[in-house]
Amino acid sequence: GGRGMRQAVRWLGHVLRRPYWLAGAGLLALSTVFQAAALAVGSLAVVQPLLASELLFTLAVGGIVFRARPGRRTWLAFTALAAGLALFLGVAAPSAGRTTALPGRWLPVGVAVVCAVVALVVSARAVQGAPRAALLGLSSAVSFAATAALLKEVMGRLPQGVGTVLTQWPPYVTALIGVVSFLLLQSAFRAGSLTASQPALTLGDAMVGVALGSALFDEQIALGVRVLPEVLGFALIGAGSIGLAGAPWAGGAWDTAPNSRDGPYPEARERAPGRPSAGEPDRDRPGP
Repeated sequence: GGRGMRQAVRWLGHVLRRPYWLAGAGLLALSTVFQAAALAVGSLAVVQPLLASELLFTLAVGGIVFRARPGRRTWLAFTALAAGLALFLGVAAPSAGRTTALPGRWLPVGVAVVCAVVALVVSARAVQGAPRAALLGLSSAVSFAATAALLKEVMGRLPQGVGTVLTQWPPYVTALIGVVSFLLLQSAFRAGSLTASQPALTLGDAMVGVALGSALFDEQIALGVRVLPEVLGFALIGAGSIGLAGAPWAGGAWDTAPNSRDGPYPEARERAPGRPSAGEPDRDRPGP
């Protein structure tokens, strides 16, 4: 209602004054450009699962910047996620598929995606805490996967000429769904901890991306006896994302410099004013 809109406007005004949030949002936009370039030459079934590797790079960069050494559990999660990605992509061997969807496929697929997102958002409004964060994380995952499919459609039409593509619907629907995806992502982060939302976001984006690649672009993955290792790969990705989402860098513990009196992991001490404690969301975080 009006109250929720006023809260959203106040929150937006707050974060727009934070340079780190703006920098993160800018990098998220830049990553979308690179994603579009990848989708121009690769399939959704390859690109979307690979996006889970952002957690691995976050761990590596966070360790270097904050000079904090990850613990054994964090390294195990790192290994599980990397092994899961390698196992799934190696066994599934996704095919390239078509560069654009066949006429008539976008309407039923689009209706299904919208219904799924609406159902998840409505369900999230009925619960609180971790379940709400997980449902909103899954809704943003579905939206991001749909945005990726639309990006692939736009890139596939570019040989027609930029002017021609700009007279068609895909670029504008892509922008709209991209904004919706970003807002749902922010809602997921504000609803609960990354431990609740990140696994749903990581796995949902990968799985829905594979499904949309098949439904829209005729991309195929190996089935039959390979299904079991593929499922195992997804399970490892899920386990790794849960472990990395629960690591100190995800809970805000790296907000304190390692040489300060609080040490590199201040979650064991009193919460610093204005900082989220471990397990609480950084409610101004612009992206996963």
